[in-house]
Amino acid sequence: MKHALIVGAGPAGLMAADTLSAAGVRVTVCDAMPSVGRKFLMAGKSGLNLTMDEPFDALLPNYGDSAEWLRPILRDFEAGAVQAWARGLGQDIFTGSTRRVFPRAMKASPLLRAWLARLAEQGVTLRPRMRWQGWDAAGDAVFNGPDGTEHIPSDVTVLALGGKSWSKLGADGAWAPVLETAGAPVSPFASSNAGLSVQWTGHMNRHFGSALKAVRWQAGPPQSRGEAVLSARGLEGGGIYALSPALREGAALSVDLVPDLTKEQLTGSKAPAKGRTLAHWLKSTLRLPPVKSALVFEMAGDKRGNRDDWPRLVRNLPVRHDGFLPMDEAISTVGGVPMAGVNDELMLRAVPGVFCAGEMLDWDAPTGGYLITACLATGRHAGLGALRYLEAAA
Repeated sequence: MKHALIVGAGPAGLMAADTLSAAGVRVTVCDAMPSVGRKFLMAGKSGLNLTMDEPFDALLPNYGDSAEWLRPILRDFEAGAVQAWARGLGQDIFTGSTRRVFPRAMKASPLLRAWLARLAEQGVTLRPRMRWQGWDAAGDAVFNGPDGTEHIPSDVTVLALGGKSWSKLGADGAWAPVLETAGAPVSPFASSNAGLSVQWTGHMNRHFGSALKAVRWQAGPPQSRGEAVLSARGLEGGGIYALSPALREGAALSVDLVPDLTKEQLTGSKAPAKGRTLAHWLKSTLRLPPVKSALVFEMAGDKRGNRDDWPRLVRNLPVRHDGFLPMDEAISTVGGVPMAGVNDELMLRAVPGVFCAGEMLDWDAPTGGYLITACLATGRHAGLGALRYLEAAA
C-alpha cells in the first residue's frame, strides 16, 4: 500500500488526509502541536463560520487577486460542497441572516470529533508533537518528535503548515526557510484580516469596547459596511478586516459615520443650525451615539473647519492609525508559496511529489467563511493531486 505523509493537521491537512485515505492510501498526519486543529477550534469560539451560502459566481470575487488561481479549485469544492461535507459528518448547519453558514452547535469541536472519527475508520494515523525540519539526503521527511529526531519515508507528501499568525496554535511560518533552501519560492508574509493600531488620546478610554455600527469604511476604492470595535490598542472588526488588501498597499482610511443619510438630508433637514456647536449637532440633530461623536473629535482634532464643513467631516472622516497590529495576532496572513511555485495540482515545481495546501499558499480572502472554504478546497485539491501522482508512479 502506498504511503502519504501529511504535515499539518488543520482543515487543509485533514481534508487532504480524508481524500487520500478514502481512496485506500495509507496516510500519516504529523503536527507540531500536542493536538490537532487548534486554529480551527479557535475559529469555533466565535461560532465557526464555515462558508457563505452563495453561488460560485458570488463567492469567487471575494478572493481578490487570487480568484483566477483558485477558480478551478473552488469550483470543485464551493460553498454548497462545504455544507454537504459538514452534513456528511453528521453536523446540523444553518444559514444566518447575512448568508453565513454555521454548525447548529455554534462551535468546532463536535465537527472536528466526527471528522477525526471518520479518519480513524479510514486508517489514518495521527502523530502529534512532530515538528517538521525538512528532508534528509534520501528524501525522507525529518521531524523533531517526542523521542528525538525521526525520519519518515513516504511515496507522496502534502504540506499544510499554515501561514504566520497565531504561532501559539502552530502557524509560525518556520517552514519558509526550509522550502527556500529546497529551491521553492516563498513570498514575504504580511497581515490580513488584522486590526489597526491607534494611539488614542485619554478621552477615548471610556469608549473602549464600544462598537462603531452603521458606518461605511473606505480605503482607496474598496468600501466596507462592517462594524469595528474600539480597544485600548486600536480598531478591530470585520469592517476593518475587509479592507486589509488596500491598507497593506498604503491606502488612507476614512469612515462615513452616516451612510444611510442622503446628501440632501445632510445639507437640508439635518444641516447644522446657526449658533449650534459641533457637539450639539452630532448629538441632537444627527443623534450619533457617543462613540461616533467621540471619534469625530478624536480624528478631526483642531481641523474641524467651520459649520459648512461639518457634513463633509461626518461623511468622510479621516482615520489615522499606525498600521496593523502585530502579525501574530492577525486572523490570517498573505505570503507563502506563490502560484508560480506550484503546478495546477498544487505540487511544488522544485520538489516533485510534494504538494501544498491551505494558508501556506499565497492567497487572500476576507472573513465570513471564505478562509475555511479555501483551506478545505485546496486541501482536497492537493489530496487529489497527490493521488494522481501515486497512480502515475504505480
